[in-house]
Amino acid sequence: MTGQPAPPFPSPVTSTYLAPAKVNLGLSVRGLRQGGYHELHTVMVPLAVGDELEITPAPALSLRVQGAELPADGRNLVYRAARAYLDAAGTPGGAAITLHKRLPLASGLGGGSSDAATTLMALARLYPAGVDLARLALTLGADVPFFLLGRAALAQGVGEVLTPLPVPRTALVLVNPGVEVSARDAYAWLDEEEEFTPELDVDGLLAGLTGSGPAPYFNALQGPVTARHAPVREALAALASVGLRSPLMSGSGATCFALAPSDDAAHDAARLLRARYPAWWVEATHTL
Repeated sequence: MTGQPAPPFPSPVTSTYLAPAKVNLGLSVRGLRQGGYHELHTVMVPLAVGDELEITPAPALSLRVQGAELPADGRNLVYRAARAYLDAAGTPGGAAITLHKRLPLASGLGGGSSDAATTLMALARLYPAGVDLARLALTLGADVPFFLLGRAALAQGVGEVLTPLPVPRTALVLVNPGVEVSARDAYAWLDEEEEFTPELDVDGLLAGLTGSGPAPYFNALQGPVTARHAPVREALAALASVGLRSPLMSGSGATCFALAPSDDAAHDAARLLRARYPAWWVEATHTL
């Protein structure tokens, strides 16, 4: 009597992964490059809040999305990342993926890019094959390599040139006023005004995170976005109104954040903001 053949994929045990959000602790847009891309100088930091991915080995690739109205096919970055990895690995099997969308859409928190990077790393663990994840990540989006790195970094170029940074653990509060801002639009508005900016003072920025005065950072996209989206201006003012430090828009918005002196202070401020603005998305979190 012959034994049963081994299954072509691992046993169907579901693994759960956090796909962390990020904030930009300052974002300088140095200018416009050929091809329509922008030269960036920004400090990107992963956070302890994010989307969640459940991944189970399966004969074929499938995706479900919960928590948001998003496509579950090749238009979704998670599906594209999974397909890219499986193809590069020689399609050793598939995966049943459930994306639990916790972050607001088009929010400047890097949710889609983080989901894609987390998918690549999860499938590399599930089906080890020596695939060049960094190369795949860059084909999926400029922010995906950062999430693959998994730690705070200075990002230059279009965001793909990464230098790890020793960012101290910092408590902060995130606020999204329910506005979706297209990154394409935000950069186009900046191009119209040609208000390009100098490099960030990275050393001063890092030192300022643990101080009590204003943190020496800025976001080149904040002016163009707040000029067109009053709720983003309101979010920045609301963060300051509860005693938080150095409010700033993250990425192309509309999420804004501000620094808190402790985790307890961040949670207290978040409770106040939720009570005042029940329709907003508000989270107390910290850098990783």
